[in-house]
Amino acid sequence: MKNVASSITERLAELSDSVRIRMLRVLELDELSVGEVSAVLQLPQSTVSRQLKVLLDGGWVSRRSVGPASLYRMILDDLSLDRRPLWLLVREQSQGSEVEADARRLRDVVAQRRLDSQAFFGRVAGEWDAVRAELFGSSVSMLGLLALIDSSWTVADLGCGTGNAAELLAPHVHRVVCLDQSPEMLDAARKRLIGVANVEFIAGPLTKLPLASQSVDAAVLMLVLHHLADVPAALEEATRILRPRGRLLVVDMVAHQRDEYRRTMGHRHLGFSLDGMRGLLGQVGLRGVKITPLPGMPEARGPALFAASGTKEV
Repeated sequence: MKNVASSITERLAELSDSVRIRMLRVLELDELSVGEVSAVLQLPQSTVSRQLKVLLDGGWVSRRSVGPASLYRMILDDLSLDRRPLWLLVREQSQGSEVEADARRLRDVVAQRRLDSQAFFGRVAGEWDAVRAELFGSSVSMLGLLALIDSSWTVADLGCGTGNAAELLAPHVHRVVCLDQSPEMLDAARKRLIGVANVEFIAGPLTKLPLASQSVDAAVLMLVLHHLADVPAALEEATRILRPRGRLLVVDMVAHQRDEYRRTMGHRHLGFSLDGMRGLLGQVGLRGVKITPLPGMPEARGPALFAASGTKEV
């Protein structure tokens, strides 16, 4: 009796989420990919994948592979004896405008399916990032887009740290100048970039750069400014070394409340407000300032990031 009660409790828990109930209703009507379920329910693909796993592990849906795509379906007659009557009861009680809207969008999604490549991408859209990463690696898009950078540029990586940004930039530009005030960081960058001929290493403070005015085409401050006491001075210096129409890129943390970062990592600033950063870049003479909040990575535990860029006037 205890095992029966436990089984019923587990089944009820699996059906306790309204999203999973909506999924089962549409998957009872048609076989769908992750991307199609996402379109029907109007939910993020990450949420859909997570909830589908619960239903799959619980024995509510089946999955089959068609090439790199996974297609999901709920077949009423295939449900076990402890699931089928429970689902019939839940389905009967789950009515309303949301269910009707899901059914309408399901009809639209099915109607939009096409043959050949259109059908493939329509059905695997929700899984295409994973498919592409499995085939080509997770960084292929970012690395490919770097080829858009002008190959004649000289780029200054200010506060270069261990040289991770310089490593990405070096194959695509004429010259990279790695500058950091920490000898240990510069040594780590040298080891990382050993044998890369177009990278130069210079020691110096970011508030008084040992670089000539108008000597670089672009400058990068990658997760650096929050360590500096005098942020305006560092931005003025970064702008000074830019050639006319040169570009400055700042990547840093959005303002946050994690005060422990001051103690554990020596942060001088708990991030920056987007309006505040826009104002700082405007004060040093940059124009066309653009600030973009960056999407969070699933594995990231730190504060949200932003990318800010501007162009030096002629």
